[in-house]
Amino acid sequence: MNTTHLVVETREIDPVEDLLAYADPAHPLAWLRRGDGIVAAGTTSPLVIRIPADSGAARTQLIAEAWRDTATSAQVDDPVDLPGSGLVAFGAFTFDEDSTADSVLLVPALVFGRHRGRYWRTRIRSSIGEFATDPGIRTYGPHWAGTVGPGLQTPQDYQDSVRQALERIADGELSKVVLARDLTGSIPAGSDLRRLVRALATEYPDTWTFSVDGLIGASPETLVTVKNRTVTARVLAGTIGRGADADADTAASASLASSDKDLDEHQYAVQSVLASLRPHTRALASSEQPFLLKLPNLFHLATDVEGELSDGGSALDLVGALHPTAAVAGTPTDAAIEAIRELEPFDRGRYAGPVGWVDAAGNGEWAIALRCAQFEAGGDTEAIAVTAYAGAGIVEGSDPETELLETRVKFRPVVDALA
Repeated sequence: MNTTHLVVETREIDPVEDLLAYADPAHPLAWLRRGDGIVAAGTTSPLVIRIPADSGAARTQLIAEAWRDTATSAQVDDPVDLPGSGLVAFGAFTFDEDSTADSVLLVPALVFGRHRGRYWRTRIRSSIGEFATDPGIRTYGPHWAGTVGPGLQTPQDYQDSVRQALERIADGELSKVVLARDLTGSIPAGSDLRRLVRALATEYPDTWTFSVDGLIGASPETLVTVKNRTVTARVLAGTIGRGADADADTAASASLASSDKDLDEHQYAVQSVLASLRPHTRALASSEQPFLLKLPNLFHLATDVEGELSDGGSALDLVGALHPTAAVAGTPTDAAIEAIRELEPFDRGRYAGPVGWVDAAGNGEWAIALRCAQFEAGGDTEAIAVTAYAGAGIVEGSDPETELLETRVKFRPVVDALA
């Protein structure tokens, strides 16, 4: 019987100018928003929970159970007691339980964090090991640029898939389905991936910028946040590109706010989240009307949801209950997932899956992995393969060309950062 457990020590430290400077250039592990967040230093890890494709269904449940066992047995010394301090793990899970990709939860040996002007360092080791040595600040590598082009789902193929989806909607098989397309390419061998993370965090400070196991992106959509038993979520569905000037911007936002098609799509997504959270919460409430969320390149219809955790669950349990939402799958869920499997010529992997962190008390912040790309290193001298994804919600009245244009807007954060 394995009797080892994790030993955790968190201490407040002097301000750190750039948390990302501590991360590993080839395998950065980070979660950032508005300058706050957590970043792993180095590559050593006292614990990796990796659930492979052949594990069967309910991968998130398996991870939640494994994490509960780990957290219960951990010895945690954390006088800082801020979001992200103490024992934490970074996670990235697959969109589809049938995906050939792995779902993973990573516990770093060394974490640097910042929250509202306070900074800390957390060291984590096994009970039979030693604390890792602090690698210190690492100078950023040289600038690099990557190239991406049409992947397995070309622009024409995507429009054809949208038409097929509209036929299924007309036949009554489903009300909504979210269809994605891919861009594939490469970046030079040895590229410092922290540069991409930093570019996304700088250009899109109000999003969740993440880097977990080669999945890097900037997501505007919170899946769920748990803090001291308070549960919050932000639902996004309904999108339009920003205008070229102030007048065009105003016209675009007004068009989105009055679009029956986008309002219907948004309502599907909100009801999906509320239905999933109700069994686990009390005093659950959401705003009656969506508000406009303004990002540098587009507007979203958004609704905030808040409640109180009513059972002994953790952030991971709520992730399992919520995913996949109508915002990234469709309605009804099972029919939408089946349509996605048939109409998309690729495995989404972790795109549109849950990404975030969890702590020993079950608190955590989780987003949906959007505006992202998966990086696969081929070796020290081989180019690093990259696949980026973007999708759009298809409902009755959707136009294939308009949906294609929406995906182009959603690709922009990653494509611009790669360039």
